[in-house]
Amino acid sequence: MTGRRQPSRRGFLAAAGALLLGTAPPLRALMPAAPGRAADIGPRLDAGQSRAFRAWVVRIAEAQIRRGPTPRWTHRDCAGLVRFAVAEALAGHDLRWRRAMGMDGRLPPDTVPDALRAELRHRWKRPDGSTGAYVNAIGLVQENSRFVGRDLRLARPADLLFFDQGDAQHLMLWTGQRIVYHNGAEPRPGDDGLRAAAPRELLQWTDTRWRPDAANPNFAGVFALAFLT
Repeated sequence: MTGRRQPSRRGFLAAAGALLLGTAPPLRALMPAAPGRAADIGPRLDAGQSRAFRAWVVRIAEAQIRRGPTPRWTHRDCAGLVRFAVAEALAGHDLRWRRAMGMDGRLPPDTVPDALRAELRHRWKRPDGSTGAYVNAIGLVQENSRFVGRDLRLARPADLLFFDQGDAQHLMLWTGQRIVYHNGAEPRPGDDGLRAAAPRELLQWTDTRWRPDAANPNFAGVFALAFLT
């Protein structure tokens, strides 16, 4: 990957062993029941609101890659990047917010009404039926997303790529041009855990578990947030 390291293997060794031993849960158990089915989480954005929201998510995630993680983002892992980008896309984007986020230049339009923002922000559905600001990677996919397919060409900006490594799962975010993610590792000098890659780079990656390709059994597919049209 140009200027970026490979996805971290930290935390996946046990999962790889489970896959080899055949003890890992099957991919189909981790996916929604049928392609296209949206999780039942309440209100949905219309087409115009969805386009603007997707643009905000991409802009916020790309800003983390370009400038490094903002102090406003505290829970830094793969699912944390998605939750943060979604929460900030649904925030009020006034001057104070823009200064705090270091966001300037031309920004996407704000088309989501304030009441709808408040209804959706920090309201992730969890497997136990509760809602809140935190949900893990598998909960994001199972409870808050709909399955699009296993062809990367079906992905739209702000869609999720979900990888199942057995005992551990991993999310990446499609921006429309490249794939961005946090590798889940603890930060260290010179490495904030954030990565970005063009699709062709991951499709040629020597560690085939990370290829967003239907031929890869570890790639569960592309998922769209359920409240998007």
